Formats: sequence, C-alpha cells, structure tokens
Amino acid sequence: MFQPDQDGIYATVQASQGRRWFAYGVLFLLGAFVIYTTLARPPALHWMVFMLVFGVAMLLLAEKLRRATTQVITLTETEVRDSTGALLAEISEIEAVARGAFALKPSNGFTLVLKSKKPRAWAPGLWWRVGRRVGVGGVTAAGQSKFMAEQIALRIKDRKPG
Repeated sequence: MFQPDQDGIYATVQASQGRRWFAYGVLFLLGAFVIYTTLARPPALHWMVFMLVFGVAMLLLAEKLRRATTQVITLTETEVRDSTGALLAEISEIEAVARGAFALKPSNGFTLVLKSKKPRAWAPGLWWRVGRRVGVGGVTAAGQSKFMAEQIALRIKDRKPG
C-alpha cells in the first residue's frame, strides 16, 4: 500500500484552480445579473423582493464557495478530514466507496457510504455530507479524487475478512 508523508497523510484532494474560478464566476455573475436586471427594470413588488433575495443569495453562495475551495481534504490512516479540521468520515465508519459512472457522486469525485447517519455539512464545490453519504468532489482535480477513492477502497478491503 502507499506510504504516508511525514505528516501521516496518504492522499489529498483540493480544488482545481480553473474549475474553482469558473464556478465562482458563474455564481457571482448570476447574482449580479439578477440584481442588475431587477433594479434596471423593476417588476411587481413581490417579484422584485424575490429576485433581490435570490441575487444576494447567489452572491453569498459564490463567496462561500470561494472560501470553501481554499481547503484541502486529507486522508490519514484513521480518517478523512478537511484543512479546517472538519471530520468528513472515519475510515472505520466507511462501508463502501461509490465512484462509478452511474453512482450518485459529485463531478470529478466519489461518494462514501457510512455505517451510520452523520450530521449534515457542506463545503460548496468540495464536499457534502447528508445522512449516511459523504460526497467528495465538485471543482476538485479528477486525478487526486480518483487516487483518494482508490486508497480508501484498499483500506476497506484490507479490514474485511476473506
């Protein structure tokens, strides 16, 4: 099996800079365009409020994505964690890794199926956790995600008897 670096990290996944800035730009331009259109040609009051709230929400989401995609996801012997310290999953809790073409997974990523439900969490463009599933990917580099998924799958296979 692959050996860890001096910090005990077996694999890392981080955002691809091109994808990161493209995703940020799309969300930012959508929010700015909706706000501009609303103010340039004001619709009925209820639509105006809706469109302004939607535009501001897109701007806030763009900023959240920009901040979240500066993080790095790391795989150690016992866990998958991001650089803020948020625990995505413990290796002992992972039942399976879904990474096929038809798997429910983020773009350029994979999904971990856990043994038990965990609290919801989300770092836009990088990872999410809902119930028993953790999705890693989005604006990440495909090679890094594939390597981490393979390393996790090896660890799951090694701990199962037979």
